[in-house]
Amino acid sequence: MEVQNAIKMENITKRFGKVVANNAINMELHEGEILSLLGENGSGKTTLMNMLSGIYYPDEGQIYVHGKPVTIASPKDAFDNHIGMIHQHFKLVDVFTAAENIVLGLEGEGKFDIKDVNKKVAEICEKYGFDIKPDQKIYDMSVSQKQTVEIVKVLYRGADILILDEPTAVLTPQETTKLFAIMRNMQKDGKSLIIITHKLHEVLEVSDRVAILRKGEYIGDVATKDANQQSLTDMMVGRSVSLNIDRPEPVNVKPRLVIENLTAYDELGVKRLDDVTFTVNAGEVLGIAGVAGSGQKELLESIAGLYPVASGKITYLEPDVDYTATNEDGTPVNTPKELVGLDPMSIRKNGIAMSFVPEDRLGMGLVGTMGMTGNMMLRSWRSGKGLFVNRKDPEALANRIWKELEVVAPSTEFPVRRMSGGNVQKVLVGREIAQSPSVLMTAYAVRGLDINTSYTIYNLLTEQKMKGVAVVYVGEDLDVLLELCDRLVVLCGGQVSGVVDARNITKEEVGLLMTQHRKEGAE
Repeated sequence: MEVQNAIKMENITKRFGKVVANNAINMELHEGEILSLLGENGSGKTTLMNMLSGIYYPDEGQIYVHGKPVTIASPKDAFDNHIGMIHQHFKLVDVFTAAENIVLGLEGEGKFDIKDVNKKVAEICEKYGFDIKPDQKIYDMSVSQKQTVEIVKVLYRGADILILDEPTAVLTPQETTKLFAIMRNMQKDGKSLIIITHKLHEVLEVSDRVAILRKGEYIGDVATKDANQQSLTDMMVGRSVSLNIDRPEPVNVKPRLVIENLTAYDELGVKRLDDVTFTVNAGEVLGIAGVAGSGQKELLESIAGLYPVASGKITYLEPDVDYTATNEDGTPVNTPKELVGLDPMSIRKNGIAMSFVPEDRLGMGLVGTMGMTGNMMLRSWRSGKGLFVNRKDPEALANRIWKELEVVAPSTEFPVRRMSGGNVQKVLVGREIAQSPSVLMTAYAVRGLDINTSYTIYNLLTEQKMKGVAVVYVGEDLDVLLELCDRLVVLCGGQVSGVVDARNITKEEVGLLMTQHRKEGAE
């Protein structure tokens, strides 16, 4: 039986100035299949899908939908051809209901009958197994429910070809399993799906076939049943790559940061951290797990002196200092340093070497208009004499990071805002690790990085741990958290629902902790 194509892309080429993002791509999506699209950062995956969804228009080539040549010059053209894309960053109005968001932007004569809309949305949800109520407000929804609204939105518009961009990035294992079940239900109903993801185990679990891009070119495809994580990685990178995260047993573990009863509110008075208590040890990697918005960002920023703390203590214990020794009168010889109330500069002046890789790379971490050398200087400019700053050391550091982390940029003076997200992350992580910190905190250190560079970062963090650094790692991928970290602090709604041994807990057990409040689970 001959395979029918839902999509055929023939010699698709897209250029941005001198950069060729996609070069003569020939790719097919078969009717009723789930196709995974894989590739390193900058391989052209999103650009290619943006041409299918009407965001970009190809410079050369032809797209066929169900065997017919089509022109897709806008998202409306894509919808007219029954193609819908679910983007990684949701495009929803928080104060509207699910149904209102779903029909937002649709052309209609006069007003929509919201009862009819609710009925149709409910029918779609029942058909595929979605868990949302049409009249539920977006601000009352979990991350997975918001994603569901985005999927229902394209189904409501009649899409039978769906593109999902990193759909599991912020989902728990249970939510991911549910999403995959829904995808299979859509497949049984004759829908054709493309999923872009960096998580190879998910590729192998949910897809029928895998297509691979490398440096803007189509390398080939393989049936999922004939592939494994190693073979897919080797195809992506073009050479054999080790996929082992080295996790040596911690040695000489000592408390470095003691967080006690930490509570913090945002500018609207909403409680973001609620009585958080745990210890960060030198010589180990402590993972912070939780669904998006559980307080991870606020926790790290509170420790770094960037977020106001309402109550509680953050105590820093210096390396090789005996806090048990007392004077003749019984008073302690050495007292720990209290960080609450100190800003980042004050923390540094107190002799505390703390490095922080924030979630917002360009907003908080780097200056976009500067090159790599300039951004290295941000860490050392105060040590210059008089009017002069030391450019020699930052330039040497920039060159080292450029080469060792393989940052794709013409030079170390190239503005970081013009780099891809993955390369910006390499610059930031490299700079912070190079400061020889005693505490290293990273928020989503490998977000947007391809698998090869991600493993480089994991090994760098492990090297820091073995040097006696207290490493705090906030991540989205539970498989990585369980393979890289020694202990896990699990957050749910700003509370600690558990502090667990990462070596002796399953992904499913962590997933349950991520979705339940259980304060007695704290240390």
